[in-house]
Amino acid sequence: MNSIENACCIITVSETSFSPSTENKSLSCSGVFLHFQPGIVVCSGVVFSRFLNDTRSLIKETKILPPECFNKNCEVFVEHVFDKESCKTDRRDTCRREAQLLMVVNCSEFQDAFDKIFKGPETWGFYNGTLDTQLPEDSRFLAWFALLKILPSSECTCKGTIPWINSATLKKACDVIACGSPFAGLCPDLFMNTISKGIISNLAGEENALILTDARCLPGTEGGGVFISKGGRFYVLGLIVSPLCWKSDEWIGLTLVCSFHLILRNMLKAGTFREVLAEPQSVVCSLQAPSTANQLSDFEFYPRVTLIDSGWFWGSGVLLNQNLVLTCRHVVDGNSELAVKISFGDRFHTVQGKVLYSSAPSSPYDIAFVELHESLLGIKPPRFTTHFEPGEDVVVVGYGALGSRCGPSFTSGILSRVITHQSQPVMLQTTCAVQSGASGGAVVRSATGELLGIVSSNTRDYAAKVTYPHLNFSIPVTVLEPLLRIFAKTADTAVFKVLDHGEDDVRKIWRLQNVQSKL
Repeated sequence: MNSIENACCIITVSETSFSPSTENKSLSCSGVFLHFQPGIVVCSGVVFSRFLNDTRSLIKETKILPPECFNKNCEVFVEHVFDKESCKTDRRDTCRREAQLLMVVNCSEFQDAFDKIFKGPETWGFYNGTLDTQLPEDSRFLAWFALLKILPSSECTCKGTIPWINSATLKKACDVIACGSPFAGLCPDLFMNTISKGIISNLAGEENALILTDARCLPGTEGGGVFISKGGRFYVLGLIVSPLCWKSDEWIGLTLVCSFHLILRNMLKAGTFREVLAEPQSVVCSLQAPSTANQLSDFEFYPRVTLIDSGWFWGSGVLLNQNLVLTCRHVVDGNSELAVKISFGDRFHTVQGKVLYSSAPSSPYDIAFVELHESLLGIKPPRFTTHFEPGEDVVVVGYGALGSRCGPSFTSGILSRVITHQSQPVMLQTTCAVQSGASGGAVVRSATGELLGIVSSNTRDYAAKVTYPHLNFSIPVTVLEPLLRIFAKTADTAVFKVLDHGEDDVRKIWRLQNVQSKL
């Protein structure tokens, strides 16, 4: 991990001249070295927003803001970690050097994808690096990135460029590492270049300009790097834009990232500093997901998950075969007919479906089955697991938060608990980030792609009005598998009626589904 930590840094921006009666409020964020010598750094543009001379210049058509657009009294410092003796010893040192702002550039591809994905009636919130009310009150600066140059240091012998990849080659569910400094300039000796692990949750826009990851990042990490491993080496794939995302009052638990190579492309289009932006060590390669999938695509490795549109809201469902979808009772919402959408890469195919069975409201199991009016050819039935191992790696696949805007999302975690009754699993808990819309989605064993269960809900504290995406509940497939075997032979939906009469102890385990409960 040393190569990742050495590639990242902290940027602090402040004003050199200020009134003695006014506190000099500095802004700070994380950043990534593009070239150690001569010291080229890329970071979030948000920290320069307060120093913009005229915010009217910040329009979508503007591609670049030269240094003259910012307060001439603005000073910039870069603090970074390096290891002496060619970065190969255990001793770690830091240095803080003054930097020159070369340009702030708009990544228009990211902005276009952002506008498309996060439009609509929902209220989205993104952490922009500061709570300062002087900053623009919208998301305009999220798509802007700064290019800095610092003087080389004789103390640090790091050389060369930081390798990066073309984001167009990325696949959902690839493992990633995020590196940034929580709280940025606050206590860098404690927080500088903290590592977080996750996967690519979703991709959108031209050449995957907009990337979402479930790697957990904190305020101050915006501008930090997101990396992917290939052939024993780490490559930067993007810069953290917003470490925290909300939808209305729901914490989404995902980190917003912008494609690194598209940031550089926009800087190159400016025509200046081309010599320092040339990247001979970039790599264009096909990165399949996940690493254990043996070159299978996500469509082949994971169960196929559909979006179920009940009219008022949407949920998810798992295709069991070319005609049958497993989902949740509250997703079908009492409807007898509804629309089912299946993603085929960059397009959706919509078919109508009939609700064959929906569990009784009093049932502890929130289950429904939908029969499609049109057969979907080429659908491979999911493989059901026969055992559960608490602590094992799992992935949730569903349409949480973003719905149909860019296909199913993937979030990673572990199977945190298996709750049993009479030695039979009746509830699963995971640490994957699960949002509204993921109900009915698949819980999958990361190593094999086996279906473990379907998502029933995440956790909400109604008293505090807080949702916890990383604590969620799922129904084990072992509850359903014997019934599905009988149904496959008889086509009689009465077989599922047994789910309506769960034992009292099972009802007690699922009691938090009750709307009168605290959660």
